[in-house]
Amino acid sequence: MGGHGHALETLKETGHRLTPQRLLVLEAIAEGGGHMGAEEVLARVQKVYPYMDISTVYRVLGLLEDLGLVTHITTPEGTRYELVRGGERHHHMVCRACGRTWDMSTRFLADLGEAVWKEYRFRADMAHFTLQGICKDCLSADNNPMSGGETP
Repeated sequence: MGGHGHALETLKETGHRLTPQRLLVLEAIAEGGGHMGAEEVLARVQKVYPYMDISTVYRVLGLLEDLGLVTHITTPEGTRYELVRGGERHHHMVCRACGRTWDMSTRFLADLGEAVWKEYRFRADMAHFTLQGICKDCLSADNNPMSGGETP
């Protein structure tokens, strides 16, 4: 099923129809190999189904995200989407300079969520978290005004 069998089962279990548009968007994201913009998803889908438009892609992505099947991150290039494989979530780190993204384990944020609760009595939504900063390559680049060595 191309890595998106869990998503198909969730759609069925929640009473959503497996429309061609939903299936094509899911397949495009599953086979995209990582974080993809909506335009990239559209381009992949239109190779098979040229009648798809960008508004349909956004509607399907919104539904899939509401169901916890897709997650998004914001990068310097825009919003990027990826499939939540097997129902397992992870978080992201994004370099503001080059736009690269890395996956980050959820274990780093469990303590943060509890600390926020204890300090502020605020239950943070730790299901979606993106840490933005500058990667080591960009920090060491000569043309980067923020360069100046390693900073924790």
